[in-house]
Amino acid sequence: MKTEKYIVLRSQDVFSPTRGSTGMRGAGMRSTGDTSVKLEEADLTKRERNDLRRDPRTRAIALPMPLKLIAPVRRQMTDAVIPPTADQTITWGVKAVRAHESRFDGTGVTVAVLDSGIDPNHPAFASVNLIQQNFTTEDPNDLDGHGTHCAGTIFGQDVNGTRIGIARHIERALIGKVLGEGGGTSATLAKAIQWALHEGAHVISMSVGIDFPGYVDWLVKTEGMHVNPATSMALEEYRANVNLFTELASFVQAFSSFGQGAVIVAASGNESNRPQYEIAVAPPAAGTGIIAVGALGESDKGFTVAEFSNNQTDIAAPGVDILSAEAGSDKLTRMDGTSMATPHAAGVAVLWAQRQLEVNGRVENQSLMAQLVASGTYASLAPNNEEDDVGTGIVQAPLN
Repeated sequence: MKTEKYIVLRSQDVFSPTRGSTGMRGAGMRSTGDTSVKLEEADLTKRERNDLRRDPRTRAIALPMPLKLIAPVRRQMTDAVIPPTADQTITWGVKAVRAHESRFDGTGVTVAVLDSGIDPNHPAFASVNLIQQNFTTEDPNDLDGHGTHCAGTIFGQDVNGTRIGIARHIERALIGKVLGEGGGTSATLAKAIQWALHEGAHVISMSVGIDFPGYVDWLVKTEGMHVNPATSMALEEYRANVNLFTELASFVQAFSSFGQGAVIVAASGNESNRPQYEIAVAPPAAGTGIIAVGALGESDKGFTVAEFSNNQTDIAAPGVDILSAEAGSDKLTRMDGTSMATPHAAGVAVLWAQRQLEVNGRVENQSLMAQLVASGTYASLAPNNEEDDVGTGIVQAPLN
């Protein structure tokens, strides 16, 4: 009987040792009353899949869909040295979110970047403890440059006197390589989220998305399907994957009650072409409980939504002409995209998390999400920006 590989997310009891326990599950253990989830990939027949769907412990079940980078526009610099003028010693994105005015710097906070990896030899990361986990089959380092650029915006140190990083004193960063030249899937990303959470991440940044057109194309070319049923089938799995990431976000929220609190920040996507048309936020950012980030650019009337930025976002951040670390060199490069906006928001989330640690001694999921989203402001935006495009406005760092 034909089987297909599914991602299955199931609830399971969490046990803790009683007095005198040997540490083994079973005798000497008691239920905490909390729930955890088990994420696995399983080859299932249709009957087995349907049985699992009826099981109340099953939180989500979905076919893995291909991932893609939220592809940026690359603007190659001709010279690594930035002219030493006052306006150019701090990138416009860092100033726009007011990170340069904040007393917070990321100390004590752990951030996870789930992307194409990182160039660990770039000088922007010289003093950061990079914990790399490769979820692909290729080289563990960044062969694309996307992840390096994103990481530079979150926690990169100054390069040639230019400040590129929001939280420059982060000491520990989790780098999950979820996508490479060989591709990746939503299953890979789901595993990476769990890994980051259990490694103590306070903030998880993701500038990747599900490749819906690529999945339709695969069904047509590989499975020999007509485009209409292929699109219908892809939509079914698209919905299942949105539910998967919603359930994972729920687990992250629940984890906060008995473990380390964390928030997930994700790119809304670059599929819009304003003013001709606007596309809604793509998964995983479309999942409930994940903060979807739109991109802003500069104008003489204030910050304005980027023409490529998808709508139905929660917050907005700088995402046009963003200067950050270039993989494979010691230089900087410029890129555009909601991929570039997301690390600005993630970096600001790190600063709010540090503030929570100072005040409460721990990070709590819901309050951190609320603080980050509530920090948004319209004051520096151009007139007539719609809430659907920018959410609560441009995210702002805590000042004190």
